[in-house]
Amino acid sequence: MKLSEYRAQWAFSPLNEVLAGMVGTFALIPEVIAFSYVSGVSPAISLYASFVISIAIALTGGRPGMISGAAGSIAFVVGALVHHHGVQYMFAATMLAGFMQLCFGLLRLHVVMRFVSDEVRTGFVNALAILIFSAQVPQMLHVTWHTYALIAIGLAIIYLVPRLFTAIPSPLICIIVLTLITIFYPMPVRTVADLGALPSGLPQLTWPHVPFNIETLEIIFPYALAIAAVGLLESLMTAGVVDEHTDTHGNQRMECTGLGVSNMLVAAFGGIGGCGMVGQTVGNLRYGGRGRLSTFAAGAFLLLLMDVLHRWFALVPLAALVAIMIMVSVSTFAWGSLRDLMRHPKLSTVVMIVTVLVTVSTQDLAAGVVAGVLLSGVFFAWRATNMLNVKHERAGDEETYEISGQIFFASSDMLFDAVDFQTSAKKIVIDVDRATFWDITAVAKLEKIVSKLQARGVDVEVKGLRARQHDIIAEQSDEPLLAV
Repeated sequence: MKLSEYRAQWAFSPLNEVLAGMVGTFALIPEVIAFSYVSGVSPAISLYASFVISIAIALTGGRPGMISGAAGSIAFVVGALVHHHGVQYMFAATMLAGFMQLCFGLLRLHVVMRFVSDEVRTGFVNALAILIFSAQVPQMLHVTWHTYALIAIGLAIIYLVPRLFTAIPSPLICIIVLTLITIFYPMPVRTVADLGALPSGLPQLTWPHVPFNIETLEIIFPYALAIAAVGLLESLMTAGVVDEHTDTHGNQRMECTGLGVSNMLVAAFGGIGGCGMVGQTVGNLRYGGRGRLSTFAAGAFLLLLMDVLHRWFALVPLAALVAIMIMVSVSTFAWGSLRDLMRHPKLSTVVMIVTVLVTVSTQDLAAGVVAGVLLSGVFFAWRATNMLNVKHERAGDEETYEISGQIFFASSDMLFDAVDFQTSAKKIVIDVDRATFWDITAVAKLEKIVSKLQARGVDVEVKGLRARQHDIIAEQSDEPLLAV
């Protein structure tokens, strides 16, 4: 990236960027604290991690306007590691995962994201919206009517205030108003202080206290690989959401390397690994966050809340945070996809629905995306299989098979079944000029057809083998018959 482009990404309206970043912080905190319990670590570890990631990714990442922090998908991955081996092994696994992500970016492997279809992306954001909303449900159970009243007031402020003025993001106004109400009119509602001990002060630079030997590597490597894969997947998907919202293009390679650097720093400061967070990013975008400053502000404001405003932040009612997260979930959900259920091809709709169902049932965004990608691949193979066409003609003692379409592992049997091995013809011409061979299975099937016909004394001619089009045949075949 050119220096001028990098500087321009810091040059958006400072006030809008800072205020939007503050909204992102308030949307970040309840989810980060909730996921800390999933992973078995203290809220301080998750909050410190979110601060470090936000600052580091703002400086080194490739997608301005994106909020990153200690995400739920990472928490689910490291939970078992923390339970069986302790947080020090989690720090070591996070550092190794960051190194893997750094290498992933340097090697330009981000191109694998091209295999994630639009249906999977839509299912991803819809499932995330459902998970965000469902995460708020426990805060609305077994509570007094005061909580529901505050949530209603908060939602009214969030959605109605922007009709009057937009100088200050309405979620910040929601936080201030509801906090003042509970201070001046005490009522039985839960506050941020009830979520657990909050950190105070700056995080300390440290190093994972684990034995540096092969046994430790055997323990942490599977978790590090999972953290790296899930983090990259979720961050690049989130970056895609920002691209969609802003009609701009981020640098995916730089995002991978930036995430790797961020997670290595997180481990060095004693935090849990993190990645891009779609819900919080949507909230940031909604209120004007477009550049790196909004991401930086989200981390800086989080540190300010933890350190300088520690006592006041503890007084914020959870109802205010719930109202913000409900707004985020509504903004995240792709409502147009409901209309598209009847308009889009059925197979595309199935992919989207499966992505949502797997993600919601497992509460694992990576699992849902992987399921969607695999299903997309299966459906694509099915469509490509149906494109294979074999035209058979006979003239005297000569038969011709004219083959067109895609020949690969799923369609090669159709080609094999189309050939009559009991033929009385003395010569058979197999014309593959309009066909493309994609894998070794297809090549092997063609070789098998030729060898079977030749074994019956039939003269076989294969036409149309061009090195440019059929490189795999030239590379894999040792038979002169298929040489090109």
